[in-house]
Amino acid sequence: MRLHVLGCHGPYPCAGGTTSGYLVESGETRLLMDCGSGVLGRLMQKCDPASLSAVLLTHLHFDHAADLLVMRYYLEIAGKELPLYLPGEDQSKLRSVLEESAYRASPYPEALRIGGLTVTAFPVRHPVPCRALRITDGEKTLVFTGDTNTCPGLAQFAADADVLLADAAFLESEWTEQKPHLSAAGAARLALEAKAKRLLLTHLPVRHEPSSLEQEARALFPDACAVQAGEVIAL
Repeated sequence: MRLHVLGCHGPYPCAGGTTSGYLVESGETRLLMDCGSGVLGRLMQKCDPASLSAVLLTHLHFDHAADLLVMRYYLEIAGKELPLYLPGEDQSKLRSVLEESAYRASPYPEALRIGGLTVTAFPVRHPVPCRALRITDGEKTLVFTGDTNTCPGLAQFAADADVLLADAAFLESEWTEQKPHLSAAGAARLALEAKAKRLLLTHLPVRHEPSSLEQEARALFPDACAVQAGEVIAL
């Protein structure tokens, strides 16, 4: 299983950058997790978007879903309709637009088998309905927190992950329990509680250097690093 980082900033990109978007590959199975601003162009450098097995949306904020609106044109021209999984309780206008286009939108089931991968979803704490995602090929496990602050049960959901891809949108000095995201230190505490093998920091704020987030996380969890767009991680 391989994780391609297509975009990692939030809630807006750096100059020439992209927001949330990750391609998970295992054999012939390709899953796109989130599709934020600028992600489609990066995805097309990796594969034909019409060859995706499914799209997994953590939630419908624009920095995680904006490029689905333009990817629909590509899919319509290609004559392809993609399965799209998202939080079932979200009834926003964006969901209505997506359901009218080149996607077969469905709420996350209890467990989802796509090719050689099993996907489970877990509700997390964010201003809109959002899901953390756990993806396994039976040997390796990737857990993506989506956007979340501290959340009961999340460490158990992420237990023993080979890679924990975690929201780290704040430094601890600016974080509070009322924020919509974790801090880098909070992501490290989550990784420790979950006994994750590796921590990857994402949803990186443009106002901070990634190295400052890494330094904060590594003080608690030494095997932590901030992801970079274009990076490929082998699990």
